[in-house]
Amino acid sequence: MNYRRACSNQKRLLKFFASICILILFVGCGAKSKKDEVATPYLALPQYALSEDEKNSLHNKCAAWFDSMLRRSNFNGGMLVSKNGVPVFEIYRGLTNVKKGDTITNTTPFHIASVTKTFTAMAVLLLENQQKLNIDSSFNFYFPEANLNGVTIRTLLNHRSGLPNYAYFMEDLGWNKKDTLKNEDILHALSTRRKEIKNIGRADRGFSYSNTNYALLALLIEKISGKSYADFLQEHFFTPLQMEHTFVYRMKDSLHDGLSYDGRGTAIPVNFLDDIYGDKNIFSTPRDLLQWSRGLEKGIIFDSATLAKAFTPYSNEKPGKKNYGLGWRLSIFPDGTKTVFHNGWWHGNNAVFIHLHEQNASIIVLGNYFTRNIYKAHQLIGIFIHSLANEKDFSEE
Repeated sequence: MNYRRACSNQKRLLKFFASICILILFVGCGAKSKKDEVATPYLALPQYALSEDEKNSLHNKCAAWFDSMLRRSNFNGGMLVSKNGVPVFEIYRGLTNVKKGDTITNTTPFHIASVTKTFTAMAVLLLENQQKLNIDSSFNFYFPEANLNGVTIRTLLNHRSGLPNYAYFMEDLGWNKKDTLKNEDILHALSTRRKEIKNIGRADRGFSYSNTNYALLALLIEKISGKSYADFLQEHFFTPLQMEHTFVYRMKDSLHDGLSYDGRGTAIPVNFLDDIYGDKNIFSTPRDLLQWSRGLEKGIIFDSATLAKAFTPYSNEKPGKKNYGLGWRLSIFPDGTKTVFHNGWWHGNNAVFIHLHEQNASIIVLGNYFTRNIYKAHQLIGIFIHSLANEKDFSEE
C-alpha cells in the first residue's frame, strides 16, 4: 500500500514539474516573440574605399576653409565632412552652455532647425511607400475640418500650398504669447478662422516657403501612423540608422535646455513657438547626420524612384538656380549639375546639411552661437564637384 502511494505521489510530482516546465517554455517563447515584434533591425550602412591620398587632400582643403571662415568667427559647434561615408574632416569647438562651461563634443546635440524638414518629408514618402497615403491626395481627405481647398500633401512638401507662416498669422489672430503654441492650434486656426488670416494664396500657384506646411505634415504623420511624430522617426530613422544622440525636442518632456546664443553671446530663451515640430525641433549631431546621409543612399531605406521624387525641382515658374524638391532645397547650375541640401536657423542655432547624392559626399556644420559664416560651408561643394570650384553664387538661405 505504501509503495503504491509513493508511486502515485511520484507521478503527481512529475506531472507538476512537467507543467512548470511547459509554462516556463510558453512564457519564454511569448517574451521572445514580443521582443522580436518591437525590435527594429539595424541597417548595414555602406562605406566605400577612400585612398589615403584623397582623404588627406580633402582634409587639408576643409581645414584651410575652416581656419579662414569659422576659426576666426564666433563659431560654437561641430563640423564634419565625409566622402564615401568616410569622415575626412571633423572638428568641435566651444561650449554648449557659456555660464556652465560645458565643452562641445562629438556627442553634443544641436538644434538643426529647418534641416528637420528633410526628416519630415522622407517620413511622409515612407508612408506613401507603405501605401498608407498618396501625396497627391487632398489634405482635406485626411483632415476634413481643415477646409484647405486645393492643398495636397505634395503642395505642403514643396511649399506650394499658399499657406502663410504660422509665426505671423497666429500673432495677428491675437494668440497669447504666454501660452505655448501647439501644432493642433495651427490646424484649428486654419479650420475656424481662415477668413481672418492674411496672405493665404491659391494652392500650387507658386513657391512660398512656409513653416506652416511642415507643422501640418507632422500632424499627418501622426494621424496616418497612429504614433507620435517623435516615436515614428525614432522607429524608422533614428534607431535603424544608429543616430544615438538625435531626438525631437518637446518642452514638456525634454531634459535638454535648448540654449542658443545671438551673435553677441547673449542667451536666447525659449518662447511660445518652441514646441512646434515637423518644421524644426530635431536635435542632432554631425556624426548622426552623417548616418542620415548614408541612410539616404539608394536601397537602404528608399529606392531610387523615391529619392528621385524627393530631389526633383517643383517650382519652375521663374528661371534660376534655386529650387525646392520634397523637403530639400536644390541648386541647379547651367551645366545640369544639381546640389541637394537644407539649411536651418532658429534662435541662435545655424545648421547646414549638404547631401551630395551623386558624389556620395556630405558637408555638415551645426552651431548654437549665431554666425552667418556657417552658411558659407556651401563653398566646400567645389572640392567634390570640380565644375563648381570657382562658383560664387551658392545659396545661403
